[in-house]
Amino acid sequence: MRAFVTGGTGLLGSNLVQLLIEQGYEVRALVRSRSKAAQAFAGLSVELVEGDMANIAGFAAALEGCDVLFHTAAYFREYYQRGDHWATLQAINVDGTIALLRAAEQRGVAKVIYTSSSGVIGMEPGADWGDERTPPDAYALANLYFRSKVLAEQRVAEFLAGSKLPVVLILPGWMFGPGDAAPTSSGQLVLDYINRKLPGVIGGGGTPVDVRDVAQAMINAVSRGVSGERYIVGGDTFVGFDELFALLEQASGVPRPRLRIPHALALGLAFVLEAASRFSGKPALITLNGLRAVQERRTTRSDKARRELGATFRPLADTLRDEVAWFRANQPEQRKLQLSAKSR
Repeated sequence: MRAFVTGGTGLLGSNLVQLLIEQGYEVRALVRSRSKAAQAFAGLSVELVEGDMANIAGFAAALEGCDVLFHTAAYFREYYQRGDHWATLQAINVDGTIALLRAAEQRGVAKVIYTSSSGVIGMEPGADWGDERTPPDAYALANLYFRSKVLAEQRVAEFLAGSKLPVVLILPGWMFGPGDAAPTSSGQLVLDYINRKLPGVIGGGGTPVDVRDVAQAMINAVSRGVSGERYIVGGDTFVGFDELFALLEQASGVPRPRLRIPHALALGLAFVLEAASRFSGKPALITLNGLRAVQERRTTRSDKARRELGATFRPLADTLRDEVAWFRANQPEQRKLQLSAKSR
């Protein structure tokens, strides 16, 4: 079976490509840089397709002959930095997704596994959790990235009303794990932790999930997922930064920060760092968008994915151990930290 994977070198895409190959798939991966992708996939049999979600027509011909499309590409990382990103969010995450589905249908793809986000799930009234039946709430619509995914899901439903192409929706939680080369916000958090760049502990947290568990659930959805159905694939437990840093301390040997940063001070710090980034041109360590995202105490349930897709979830301690090991093996500056940690 031949699979086409968008976002091939991203955290989710790269882990998905590796699992697909291990499980006997032929893989074509959409990448923005062929040279970087060749390094990322060294030793793997992957057909690289250079292209961009801003220009579907530029790579649509490569969908020919593929049995399944895994759409993991999205515009999100830059959203957490300063500026107004809505036009790009809509162009890539909403309009680009529908253009891709139309191209897949025209090229004879048999099934699509589309990556949405658990951030589109609101909270049940009077509860601190939500599932696939829970509509978006005010926060899901206020967060522009989540809003783009809400609109994309609506457009996918409209597409399915007039199409016979099956599309299964996967809604991942806050993904951690090895292979986060870019990195994503979670990977940057781990890097900042082991580089001792975090000044203290702020309130908030999230529902972490291992990216490899998300990727496997997506593969399972090829045979078990029902078109038009949504499957949350995320951690069921809210993990605060205190607990997350304690686990990172165990995984890395780097002592966790003890200073507690009040919410008001964190907001002020984010404002100052964003302002500084305007002059330096470098990404801010903390941004207002990122801070607001982790301050929301939101929990989702993955019972449906367990039941219908056979999704399983490994302990967060194992995920963080593997992620730290990957960073230390693949980032030159991390090898020094590994040596220093071993010498203590």
